[in-house]
Amino acid sequence: MFKLEEIPIFSALGENYIKELQEQIHIKKYTKESIVFYEGDQSEYLHILLGGSVKLYKTSPKGSQIQINRFSAPGLIAEFAIFEKEPFPATCEFVTDGAIGMLHFDVLYDLLNQPQFSLELLKSLTGKVSLLSVLVHKETILSSEAKVADLMLKKVTIFNRLKNNEIASILNLTPETFSRILTKLKKEGIIKLENHKLVILNEDALFAIIENNTIKNCTNCIADFKEKIGYKE
Repeated sequence: MFKLEEIPIFSALGENYIKELQEQIHIKKYTKESIVFYEGDQSEYLHILLGGSVKLYKTSPKGSQIQINRFSAPGLIAEFAIFEKEPFPATCEFVTDGAIGMLHFDVLYDLLNQPQFSLELLKSLTGKVSLLSVLVHKETILSSEAKVADLMLKKVTIFNRLKNNEIASILNLTPETFSRILTKLKKEGIIKLENHKLVILNEDALFAIIENNTIKNCTNCIADFKEKIGYKE
């Protein structure tokens, strides 16, 4: 389990502040597939991921999961909702065993008078906005084949570490669609499996897939994506 000072937002604080915060934090342990909070829940606590990995996802009107992000400890979860006193915008579920540190907002609010702490918090929030921007781009612009190719080029280790259905979930694809794309890429000699490890044989072909599949077949992709995640103005 990570220590509080290993989390960027708390790393600049003195030992006295770290000790004070640790005394205020309630640590809760979770097992794999446990729900930390549901989309629409409200809380007065900052959720600090101290151990394990979680995924954040929204549920579409049709009941399917649309994964927004997946990350591992250490880090903060949905801190924007806490500071804005809004319901959580997504459901948080553990994909491994892990632990969450719960810090009441009133304790956190007192720390905002410290410039360094406020700066670290700002970095955390802008980082999450950047991740959301990437998600919107991929979901509204890239085709299914292009999303798979993009992930292969950027994070090939994911294909060697996770099961196919988990990777499909990350890409917001059905397992059947993801499997079909892998089979096609193997037949065309773009990738191969060697000792259960994915090996890229033709990077140029993957770049070409991304380049040639940048426009999806929809007249208003942003509107379609909003409808898919159940977004309302």
